[in-house]
Amino acid sequence: MAIGNKEIPIDELDGFQLSFDKIKIPAGGTTAFEVPGDDPENPDIEKELKVIIIDQYPVNAYYKEAYDGTETAPDCFSNDGHTGINNDGEIISCDSCPNNKYGSGTDGIGKACKNMRRLYILRSGDAFPMLLTLPATSIVPFGKYLRRIVAKGLRPCDVITKIALKKAESKGGITYAQATFVLEEILAPEIKEKVREYAANMKKTTRIANIDEYNSENADDVEDKDLPF
Repeated sequence: MAIGNKEIPIDELDGFQLSFDKIKIPAGGTTAFEVPGDDPENPDIEKELKVIIIDQYPVNAYYKEAYDGTETAPDCFSNDGHTGINNDGEIISCDSCPNNKYGSGTDGIGKACKNMRRLYILRSGDAFPMLLTLPATSIVPFGKYLRRIVAKGLRPCDVITKIALKKAESKGGITYAQATFVLEEILAPEIKEKVREYAANMKKTTRIANIDEYNSENADDVEDKDLPF
């Protein structure tokens, strides 16, 4: 696929685990993304992102102890939202795991397991996608958007999606930023075919588990019990 002025041989990366730049959703209901730029210490601030979603899938992470913001690997993780593996190497079914049931969280409310969704998004002119991890508070609106796309017979990689942030408040009174999604444009057939090929090859890399990326990608960590829905 030609991206910018270069032909990117994605198939040459098969089996390798790349480190993708991460876009973050700031704390406190800030409605702008932190996007990696030329200066690692000073990310760019962008109100909205117009992107192609190259890949997206659910991930889960369970911590026995409350998450304290340090780079600590989870006690159990899942790279597909269905099958997990714990620190003992035991394979766990997320669908039947008691830690992934409502009521398993603090004070018997919410889930003990942290549900998230990874989006690998490609911006115009970029050769590789960036990683945007959606917290639980943004999964429902993304799911609604995804259903609208699929109902049109399209895949997320067939369209340009505008992603923005809006302020929301949890039942517990916590202000946080929730992602919003709008279909901006459907790709032309000849471009769509090339992007689908690019996405299929890139998934060989994006689907490789990386435990280090299971720590909270976003500063706000609103629990399930606090969600407004």
